[in-house]
Amino acid sequence: MPPEDFETARRLMVDRLERQKYYDRRTTADALRAVPRHEFVPEDQRTAAYDDRPLPIGDGQTISAPHMVAMMVDLLELQRGDRVLEIGTGCGYHAAVTAEVVGSTNVFSVEVSPDLATSTRDRLDRLGYGGISIRVGDGAAGWAEHAPYDAAYFTCAVCDIPEAVIAQLSDGGRVFAPVGRFEQELIEVIIEDGAIVDRRSHGGVRFVQIRSDDR
Repeated sequence: MPPEDFETARRLMVDRLERQKYYDRRTTADALRAVPRHEFVPEDQRTAAYDDRPLPIGDGQTISAPHMVAMMVDLLELQRGDRVLEIGTGCGYHAAVTAEVVGSTNVFSVEVSPDLATSTRDRLDRLGYGGISIRVGDGAAGWAEHAPYDAAYFTCAVCDIPEAVIAQLSDGGRVFAPVGRFEQELIEVIIEDGAIVDRRSHGGVRFVQIRSDDR
C-alpha cells in the first residue's frame, strides 16, 4: 500500500473513533494521527493496520485495537510532562501514542520478552520515539527506579492490580488495567498515599494475560 494510502486510512480511523465517541480530548486525536500504526505490525498485517481490531505481532502477543488505545489514553487525562508507567511494551504502539501526549522521555515501559523489547526499541528509535525507556522484566513489579509516576496502564490482563505498581504512583495518580482471568473488565483506580481510594469499571474487555519473567 502506498504511503499516502496509509495516511488516508489513519485519518479515516481517527475520524471514525471520534464519531463513535471513544475519545474527547484533542491531544488524543492528534496523537493517533501522528503515530503510523502500520509501522508497528508485521508486514503481512499492514493492510489491516487501521482496522479497529487487535492484530498479532508475534511471540503470542497482539497490538491492541485502536479504540482501546484511544480510550485508555484519553481517560488518563494526561498532560505534557506527566510521567507514565506502561506494563507490557509489546510492539510499542501504545507507548508511542502516549509519548505524543506527554513526551517520549516521560514514558517508562516494562516488557517481559527480551526479543520483543529489543525489536521494539529499534522500531521506536527509527520512528523518532527513542526517548521511551524500556526495561526487560516482570511487569507486576513495575519500575521503581523512575517512580513516582503520574499514571500507569497495563496492556495485559491481571487478576488484580499489583501492589508494587500502586506504590509507585504519586498522590492522585491513575491506573488503568484489564482485570480478570476469564471475564475481564477495564478498571480505573485513583491512588492516594499508596492506596486505592476510588475504583470504577469501564466495561468488559479482552486482553492477553500478563506473563512473569520466570515463565
